[in-house]
Amino acid sequence: MHNVAKPDSANPMHRFRARYGLLLEWVVMALVILLAVEVTLGIVFRMSGSSLVWYDEVASILLAWLTFYGSALASVKRAHIGCPELVDQLSPRFQRVAAILAQVLVILFFALLAWVGLAIMPVLAGDSLVSLSWVSMNFVQSVIPISSVLILIAEVMFLVDLVQGVAAAPPVRAGIPMPDGTH
Repeated sequence: MHNVAKPDSANPMHRFRARYGLLLEWVVMALVILLAVEVTLGIVFRMSGSSLVWYDEVASILLAWLTFYGSALASVKRAHIGCPELVDQLSPRFQRVAAILAQVLVILFFALLAWVGLAIMPVLAGDSLVSLSWVSMNFVQSVIPISSVLILIAEVMFLVDLVQGVAAAPPVRAGIPMPDGTH
């Protein structure tokens, strides 16, 4: 968006966002390491002829958790897929209105997802994993409401910036050259 102020590093919300993003990076890194170790153990045990009964189920769960918590991290970094080209064609006033409206819709979606995620918890209360019967499905599925709330935190902070007319960090472009020559 044009004609907006840059984020202020002295702003408490922006400092919180930076620390919050760092915390989510650590969570995602830990999940990547856990998944890599678990898959490596699964391969080693399978090659030795003693397959781990729980390997596939735990790997699937870790991958799902990595996806959900990685989405929260992407929200903090403004790295989700978007169509800025469409918004950029609008006048600056309508760009801001469209951005705020889109942000409100994102917040409503994740609020609904958090609510539904919490609503299904009692339904899963007696269920457990097949291969590890001591692991509750509530624990496994808790990633849905937890990550939804984590995403909500990031999205509300961005909405505050939009309403105040402060530019957030630009979206991550994954090394793709932009028309202005940057990556």
